[in-house]
Amino acid sequence: MMEFKKNKNALLSVKEMCSYWGIGQTNARELLSNPKNNFTICIGNRLYAHKEKLDEWLLNQIR
Repeated sequence: MMEFKKNKNALLSVKEMCSYWGIGQTNARELLSNPKNNFTICIGNRLYAHKEKLDEWLLNQIR
């Protein structure tokens, strides 16, 4: 099973998501703007990823 880096925040900003996954901001924004995912949270005009749902989504993608 994959082990993820520890992060105490429930929501990840785009920059935090990039650091957490090791991806660029363009890819992170594309993932967050996809209406089919269940991990994106929009607060105002900012996008955040719900960390637990993001981890679950990733595990489901690799199964």
